[in-house]
Amino acid sequence: MTPSRSLARGLPLCDYSLCCALGADRSSARARLFEAQSGLRAAPFALPFAAPCGVVDDPLPVLPARLQAFDTRQARLALAALEPLRPRIAECVQRWGGARVGLVLGSSNAGLDTTERVHAEHLRTGLVRDAYSLRTQHAFSAVLELIRTLTGIEGPAQFVSTACSSSGKAFASALRLCAAGLVDAVLVGGVDALCEMTVRGFRSLGVLAEQPCRPFGAARPGINIGEGAALFLFERDAESELALLGCGESADAHHMTAPDPAGQGAELAMREALAAAGLAPTEIDLINAHGTGTALGDASEAAAIARVFDGGVPVVSTKGYTGHALGAAGALEAALSLLTLELGLLPESLGASPIDRALPIAVVQRRREGVFKRVLSNSFAFGGSNVSVIFGRVA
Repeated sequence: MTPSRSLARGLPLCDYSLCCALGADRSSARARLFEAQSGLRAAPFALPFAAPCGVVDDPLPVLPARLQAFDTRQARLALAALEPLRPRIAECVQRWGGARVGLVLGSSNAGLDTTERVHAEHLRTGLVRDAYSLRTQHAFSAVLELIRTLTGIEGPAQFVSTACSSSGKAFASALRLCAAGLVDAVLVGGVDALCEMTVRGFRSLGVLAEQPCRPFGAARPGINIGEGAALFLFERDAESELALLGCGESADAHHMTAPDPAGQGAELAMREALAAAGLAPTEIDLINAHGTGTALGDASEAAAIARVFDGGVPVVSTKGYTGHALGAAGALEAALSLLTLELGLLPESLGASPIDRALPIAVVQRRREGVFKRVLSNSFAFGGSNVSVIFGRVA
């Protein structure tokens, strides 16, 4: 085993990509984000109730013929995010060898949307189509196997599935792999495709909105579900202006589905992230909140943020643009946060106006220019599985 190595200046970011309801690539998503254009639209399947969703409406790439056994919507979303990074991944594989490049992904649904359609067909016809494979079209390992085959990555490969914190926690796993000296480069991210079970499930919990969500808004109606993928390539010794500075995790186990009203687990995750990055709360320029748009969730997170940070730190939720992408949310929202650092622009927290004045935080209600060096992004999940991730400029 290679000895552990210091990551005192963070883990350098080589490149990143995203595919979401704002667009199937980084440039289109960037344009719509800073023009305050929502990607929410009608659900792509029949439901007996209204449910705006964050749907990727652009055509998705088709898998190569030799990999058709892996063909699912989740796989195509992952491929859309993978394609822009493949040249840089190839350079890392050539430089370090495939065994020294790792892969860590997060997902909540895996290939559930495909299995839903196959099951519905079985109920209708009594048959299961020959092309369906649980291993290659439903299992979490399927997308890992697909990406490894396409890229030559041969190092440690992990899938994290902790509901809505899944891909946020993938960053923490990647940091540990690098700090332990097990890899020299790592591809990190998350991917989730829309499925009926999730939409209906949140409806059964009484938190699904029939209108566009309004995180931190006074009249917020609840959550919208979305889909997407985002990938990040990190390399230990890369020359980069941006880096993953630290991650903080907690598990408060307050309730199976409801957040802790006091936000103690969320507070601990943020404090742990700051400690890992060696930063004071005053050194954070933006908080990308979990901000789902539920009454309890937003209030709990706001209370935790207020205890950790000066009340003037700008807070944004991007779920009004993309919906809640579940296991992909942490990665997707990290990518949107990086756009803010790169461009010196804070996006409007879409749907927040009129703001809930009872919340003790500074929610961004209009696009704003400025110099932003560090962003903290939150992802909080069922069962009190919490993670906070910090990105920042190092040059």
